[in-house]
Amino acid sequence: MHQYQGPGRAAAFAANAMCATSHPLAAQVALDALARGGNAVDAAVAGALVLTFCEPMMCGLGGDAFAMLRLPGQDSILGLNGSGRAPAALDAVALRKAGLDAVPTESPHSVTIPGAIDAFSRLIKQYGALDFASALAPAIRCAEEGVPVCHRSAIDWRAYGGRLQGAGRTHFLRDGAPYRAGDVFRAPAQAEALKLIAREGADAFYRGPIMEDMLEALREAGGVHTAADFEQAAANPTTPISCSYRGHDLIELPPNGQGATALLIANILARFDLGKLDPNGAARTHLEAEATRLAYDARDRFVADPEGRELRIEHMLSNQTADALAALIDPRRATPRIAGLSEPVHRDTVYICVVDSDRLAVSLIYSTFWPFGCGLASKRFGVGLHNRGASFSLRPGSPNELKGGRRPLHTLIPGFASKQNEYLMPFGVMGGPYQAAGHAHFLSNVADWGMDIQDAIDAPRAFADPATGRLVVEAGFTDSVVGELEAMGHVIERAPIGMGGAQAIMIDWKRDLLIGATDPRKDGVALGA
Repeated sequence: MHQYQGPGRAAAFAANAMCATSHPLAAQVALDALARGGNAVDAAVAGALVLTFCEPMMCGLGGDAFAMLRLPGQDSILGLNGSGRAPAALDAVALRKAGLDAVPTESPHSVTIPGAIDAFSRLIKQYGALDFASALAPAIRCAEEGVPVCHRSAIDWRAYGGRLQGAGRTHFLRDGAPYRAGDVFRAPAQAEALKLIAREGADAFYRGPIMEDMLEALREAGGVHTAADFEQAAANPTTPISCSYRGHDLIELPPNGQGATALLIANILARFDLGKLDPNGAARTHLEAEATRLAYDARDRFVADPEGRELRIEHMLSNQTADALAALIDPRRATPRIAGLSEPVHRDTVYICVVDSDRLAVSLIYSTFWPFGCGLASKRFGVGLHNRGASFSLRPGSPNELKGGRRPLHTLIPGFASKQNEYLMPFGVMGGPYQAAGHAHFLSNVADWGMDIQDAIDAPRAFADPATGRLVVEAGFTDSVVGELEAMGHVIERAPIGMGGAQAIMIDWKRDLLIGATDPRKDGVALGA
């Protein structure tokens, strides 16, 4: 079992360029891209594409991606939303009439149009130093030659391989069985798809034989997707949102992602003097859990696709809202379960951050939502299809109600943190719905207790899961702390393995130094060059 063992590992340092991500091969590919004349954008995209084959249950060509970047010499952070939309012919009314109260996670109705390929293409075209074909080349090689399966990936393959169906079983299982640690995973069909994209650009994915292959798989499974849905796919630039926390800035992407949720948690916690508490004690963990419960309830009321509606995000992030929510927290007792939407629990996400010698910094996250997405894959090219549409609500009047052409509430959130004249840091926390809580927890570790970024990542995690009402805790918490939390009224669930994962790179402006950190809960690495 891949257990989290506790804090204490030193951060990695480098003076020139660095990549931190959830698999060592992807990090090496990113540094190779820099050596070939690419910049941090080229490196991040190349590394992310390789993760498609290092962790195929976590991400894939049929998934979504979000990115933020800071250009050299600029103070502002740029954002790109690479999430897809529901097919135009699908809506909540039709599914309610079919007797459903939620979008089935293994149904074609859960498949929104994949946005990652268009996002990667746009990043390279607008900000990269190389071309898209160069970024795709290492992934093509990995798909053809194969990638050895790491320990954590083997655990997830064994746990979730049973979700695969139809052509998904052909392309992602070995003789009908999950891949084991040390096996070599090859994806020759996806290599052919990537070669088409390298020759013809992103249009080859959204038009022509790759699109037709995905469309055939969806239609055969009962989906209502059309060629027009794929042809209209486009990643969109977006302006990040932020809050100040103890002199540090937390920077997130706006809805339809849940970045506003991380900001609200931070705003609520800023009302308490956490620095006087034990960072791994019951009092801190309780306050963070209560702030999380309140913020995720607000998320389900406010966060959705912003197009064509008023989401009142300014109200959600106002000082008055944070004051009112903080006042609801009893420092000694857990509140009754806060009514919120029941969101599917999932863990499959990969993250990569890169900083180059010019201090161009990229924070990128890439996912198929549930393990192996909806379980479907296209027959010819083996493109696994995500199930991000399962995040839609079928509740009438919900801001996140399923409607054709709309994007669902998204858990994916790349992050940045900064402190004026001291540091800038791209970072990410994987773990599905935990991500927003994880961002606030990580920044609090840095800002409230002065932890270095490796210790801030290593420190034990807890999550007040809105789907179950339970407080999920890692093995790093002592039995006495767990007992105190139970006495406060929390229903405790022990996490069987480490919760999520994280990577970060801090640009230390005063010393012109890069400090990288990676999570022991995954098979990742921070590499410098």
